[in-house]
Parts: sequence; structure tokens; C-alpha cells
Amino acid sequence: METLINPTITLNPSLPRRPLSLNSQTRLLTFTIRPQPANSRTRTLPFSVFCKLKPSREESTENKEKSMSKKIMLSEMAPPPLSEEGGGNGGAPARRKGGPFESVKRFPRRVVTLLSNLRLAIGEMFAIAALMALGTFIEQGEAPDFYFAKYPEDNPVLGFFTWKWILTLGFDHMFSAPVFLGLLVLLGASLMACTYTTQIPMVKVARRWSFLSTSKAVLRQEVSDSLPRASVQDLGVVLMGAGYEVFLKGPSLYAFKGLAGRFAPIGVHIAMLLIMGGGTLSACGSFKGSVTVPQGLNFVVGDVLGPIGFLSKPSEAFNTEIHVNKFYMDYYDSGQVSQFHTDLSLYDIDGKEVLRKTISVNDPLRYGGITIYQTDWSISALQILKDGEGPFNLAMAPLKLNGGDTKLFGTILPIDDPDPDSTQVKGISMLARDLQSVVLYDQQGKFVGVRRPNSKLPIEIDGKKIEVLDAIGSSGLDLKTDPGVPIVYAGFGALMITTCVSFLSHSQVWALQDGTTLFIGGKSNKGNVEFSSEVNRLLDRVPEIVDDLPAKQSNSV
Repeated sequence: METLINPTITLNPSLPRRPLSLNSQTRLLTFTIRPQPANSRTRTLPFSVFCKLKPSREESTENKEKSMSKKIMLSEMAPPPLSEEGGGNGGAPARRKGGPFESVKRFPRRVVTLLSNLRLAIGEMFAIAALMALGTFIEQGEAPDFYFAKYPEDNPVLGFFTWKWILTLGFDHMFSAPVFLGLLVLLGASLMACTYTTQIPMVKVARRWSFLSTSKAVLRQEVSDSLPRASVQDLGVVLMGAGYEVFLKGPSLYAFKGLAGRFAPIGVHIAMLLIMGGGTLSACGSFKGSVTVPQGLNFVVGDVLGPIGFLSKPSEAFNTEIHVNKFYMDYYDSGQVSQFHTDLSLYDIDGKEVLRKTISVNDPLRYGGITIYQTDWSISALQILKDGEGPFNLAMAPLKLNGGDTKLFGTILPIDDPDPDSTQVKGISMLARDLQSVVLYDQQGKFVGVRRPNSKLPIEIDGKKIEVLDAIGSSGLDLKTDPGVPIVYAGFGALMITTCVSFLSHSQVWALQDGTTLFIGGKSNKGNVEFSSEVNRLLDRVPEIVDDLPAKQSNSV
């Protein structure tokens, strides 16, 4: 049977009306419980009262460190056993630090710390420079047979370097080889790690305003001085005139300038990442091709260009058709070639001309990300009349000379042989070294004469009247796409700017007004001698206080 209890509790009137506190001597708490009639509708309300017992001052130190709470249940139910909370042996065990997952969490931090090591970054740059030098020494993009003959196993370079090294490591295309690209990625990771762990925290610290509240702290700076009769506000005006950002807070002053010098190392790292990223995109995402096109013929861009990397993707401009309208050359007074030009027309897939330009050496044509360079020339054919018949186009072939860079092209005009059983081809030989003159020889190889194309002067050889109408040239063109060029240019531009900005010093000045005495201190990350001279010049410009009263300080920032 449960007892009906009114939750109203009346304290003993004899107790004082103040917050109840129990000590070790007082452990009784008097309650008055009024029973209710049997017919009352009052609900049965079990409740608990918590009393926290404080030990007395006379108890030992050990008992002071323990706190105990007891529960008192007003119910006929069996009470739970008393238990002490906090600090006992029966409490929850402490969480173990570390564990298998803790090492996993620390792994990225360890990797970032390792990558940001300066010696590692310098070693990476030296390795990249060595591979670039090796790439200029080894011929790039040649067929395997070339390396078999140039770097044979029976006669290795330096006693060990053979074609196996070149083809296995990809040194025949050095700047897209996995070894070279891997080092670039590693160096880029080192730059980003250094920026994250070193440069960005330095910028955050430099941007933070810091006021010094004691004269000792001010005088501990690299450059320090004191003015016995000066005002901190006058010093602030002088510093502002020298280009400093000045902040005042009561008697304290903080000023700085050259914060851009703190951002410059981050800009240098970003510029280097742009250069490496653009170079990688150029090495792995470009197309290249060469073609020699006679005057008057066409070719399609996509038929000439070939990918050089796994990132190479064709564009719409690959469907462009190019027509060689005309090829001609300029000459020095000595007769040597000085410049050659090609008049090109570009047609889209619908046959509409979209661009026309005459290109020459160092004056390329650019369209749709494709660049067309004038790189070479040759003579494709001679157009002649024989005994008033024709014209006949005679194909010209390049002739090999014994050394030198002189070009020579030749052809032959067959002449009917009365002996049909003869296996020897007889004819008139014609040689040309450029487009302005042709040398003619008879069937026995004797020199006959020289004629200029389109001179309309016939020459008789072995009973045949020959007239040279024209020398048709061929234009040697190099085509390529290089999507990384804008990125590389942007990187080098940013590198030049940030390198210049990095020479700016970040200077900081603190000052504290103590009565009429002004304490000044400062430091700079570069050029401490120049900074000390600058501070001395600025302090000489601070006016002296004439009034004996201390200067009033401003409470505004």
C-alpha cells in the first residue's frame, strides 16, 4: 500500500531563513509531511531529494578531493544502493589516446611536413634541371632505329648509357616522360605544402594588429629609441607621411608598410605552378605536323597534325582546309635567298574562306588554336615549252651535295632515242638552286646556258627549242597546337612581377606614450641597416613638446 503524500514541504520554523548548507556535523533535515484523506483525488507522487554533503575543514585533504551525492527516495520501493560519483575506481575507464586510427589521421600531416622540406624541394629542382639538360643532349622524337645506331650496346656512352636507357625511361620524348612528369608533380606538391605550412601563416601573422603595452616590450625590438618630449599622435602623422598604415589605441601605436612583400612568396609559388602546369599541358596535350605543299594545292589540317601526348584532343579547327595560293622568295643583291613567303587561304567545312594571310619566317598564321609557321621551301616542278608544244611540268628532285647547306634541285627532259633497245635514258638536264634561274645541259652533260623563268627567251639544245615558263615552288610548313602557351606566359609574367615585389621589405613600428616620454621600437624582415636609418630620419621629424603637461591620448583606433 502506497502512502499519499502532499508534495508541499514545510521546513522547521526554528531553522534560519538562509541558504541551507550541510556540514559534517549537521546531517539531519526535517520535513513535515501532511497525509491526505482517503477520499482525496490527490495523485500518488514519488519524488527524490538530492543532498550534496560538504566535508568540514577539519577533514583530511583526501576527503576534500572527493565529492559525494546521495539519493533519498520517498516511496515504499526498495531504495537503490548508495554510490559515489566521480573519481572512484568503479567509474568509467579513461579513454585511451592514440590507437590505430590516430596514426592514420597523423599521416597527412607527416606527408605535408615532409614535402615542405626545403632540402627536398632543392633536390627536386636540381633533378628536373638535370633531366632538361639531358633532353637537350639526346635527340628527341626520332625513330627507334636512330637510337639503335647512335647509342649501341657494344659502345655505350660513358660506359653504361645505351639505347635501352633512352627507350625504357622515355628519354626520346623527355618532356612527356613519366619520370620527368613525376618530378614536376612532386615539386608542385612541395610548393603547395610550403605555401600551406609556412607562407600563409606568416601572412596571417603579418596582417594581425598587435599593440605593445609595456615600454620593455617596445625597447626589445631590433631598432628602438625613446623621445623624452614627444607625442604619439605626432609620430603617427610622420609615419603616415612615410607611407605607413598607422593605428592608435590609447597611448599605444602600431604601424606597418610593405605588406605586399609578405604575399610575394605565395605569388612566386603560384607562378611556378602555372609554368610547370602549362609546360606539362604543352608536352602532353599538343599536336604537331609538317608538310611541304606545292603552289596551287590544298591540304586538310587534321591530315597533317598528329598527337604527341595522352592529353591531346582535336578541335573543330582540324577540319579546316588550307590552299597555297602562291609561294615566292626575296633575294639579296648577291643572289642568295633572304626571305620566303606563302600566301594561304583557309576554308571551313562548308568551303567558305574564313581567313587569308601571307606568312613568312617569324610571321606565322594563327587560327582556332593552330599556328602555321613558314619553315622551309623547295622547288616542286619546272614548267617548259618544247618546240612550241606544252606546257610540260617536269618534277624537280633535291640533289645531295658534298657538305654545306646549299640547296640544289634537278630534272631531265627525255628526248626520243632512235635506238629502241637502248636502256639508257637520254635527255636535257636542268638544274636550279632557287626560283630565279635554271641551268641547262645537253645529252652529253655539257653546259648550254642559263635562263630565267618567264624570260620568254628560248634556247636550242640538241635540235630542240626549249623555253622555261615558270619554276613552281613548294612551301614547307610546320603546324602545331600548344594549349599550354597562354598558361606559361601568364606564369612567367606573374613570376617577374612577384619576384620584384618580393624585394619590398615588411616594416613594423610600435610606440608607447609614458607621460611625456615616447618609446619607439621596430623591426623589418629585410635591410635592417636601411630600416634603422629610416627610423632615425623619421624620429628627427617628430616635433618636441613645449608644454610640460602630458599629451592627451586618443582612444580611437
